[in-house]
Amino acid sequence: MSSGALALPNLEVIMTKKKTCLPVVLILTMLFALPAFAAELKNEKARQKGNRLVITYDLEGKEREAEVNLTLTVEGKTYKASELHVEGDLGKVKTGRGKRISWNILQDFPRGLRAGVDWELATTGDAFTDSATGMQMIFVKGGCYQMGDAFGDGAADEKPVHEVCVNDFYIGKYEVTQGQWQRIMGNNPSYFKNCGDNCPVEQVSWNDAQDFIRRLNSRSGKQYRLPTEAEWEYAAGSGGKSEKYAGGNDVDAVAWYGSHSGGKTHPVGQKQPNGLGLYDMSGNVWEWCSDWYGEKYYSQGPRDNPDGPSSGSYRVLRGGSWYVRPRSVRAARRSGNAPEYRSYYFGFRLAGPAQ
Repeated sequence: MSSGALALPNLEVIMTKKKTCLPVVLILTMLFALPAFAAELKNEKARQKGNRLVITYDLEGKEREAEVNLTLTVEGKTYKASELHVEGDLGKVKTGRGKRISWNILQDFPRGLRAGVDWELATTGDAFTDSATGMQMIFVKGGCYQMGDAFGDGAADEKPVHEVCVNDFYIGKYEVTQGQWQRIMGNNPSYFKNCGDNCPVEQVSWNDAQDFIRRLNSRSGKQYRLPTEAEWEYAAGSGGKSEKYAGGNDVDAVAWYGSHSGGKTHPVGQKQPNGLGLYDMSGNVWEWCSDWYGEKYYSQGPRDNPDGPSSGSYRVLRGGSWYVRPRSVRAARRSGNAPEYRSYYFGFRLAGPAQ
């Protein structure tokens, strides 16, 4: 991921009958470097060419292509590339050199800009599709982050905010669906069966998820598992970023929850993804994690790859569901329930080791 601030002094279009003038000097300053993913952005450069902002980059990685996304923050408002007149090497991009993105500034801001522009270029990195189920798995480059309630409106078990580091891992792009469960288990336990094969499987306990994983691993030869709570929160936060919900601070854009869900689950992938290209980590169904739940574990657990208490009564659930209020679909929100308990609020997504 790369980002920068473009200082645009006196960026003002002077409209006359004869011409449009855009007096501007671009000064590019890299703000920070976040962990790169397996498909890595390199040699990123931004410059103005006429009335266009041009970003060039190289994309390196072992896979043939990766998903590349651009966001631009203009005068305090953040836009996705699809919302502006942006063209070039975005979306699914083949790895290689000399990639180019162009934004026609005046088509979106005919009067010009009077403030700087922040830009962020990111890739979701390597991915693979499981042949047994069709599940898409996204590579997550490990790193360190501040785990817990960074916004000051969480519960006591989300504190203290503390540094946690996780290794590289893979995680499901989507929650496990009813169709995928049916393919492996031969049945569909879901309450919302009428929602269809692409809706998340629910009414599955933690123990049920373990049965699914054992059968899937036996068939596929993989080592799938549930994510740890620390991996889950790191992935939900787009790789450890400070985001209130999984994908940003706009709950309606990223989550199916209480008053906006229509009282039911929805097919996976209909809301906006987060910065890693992961969908529905806020809302739709609560997701089981591998850990035992520990109310005070944040003050007791290790810094590196914490995997929960050694025993307990409840297993961790994260992400909230179609039924709850926005407060409960926050990326830092913690919950738990007995490992044998089933509910039409509960589903899961898979994780796996980096190869």
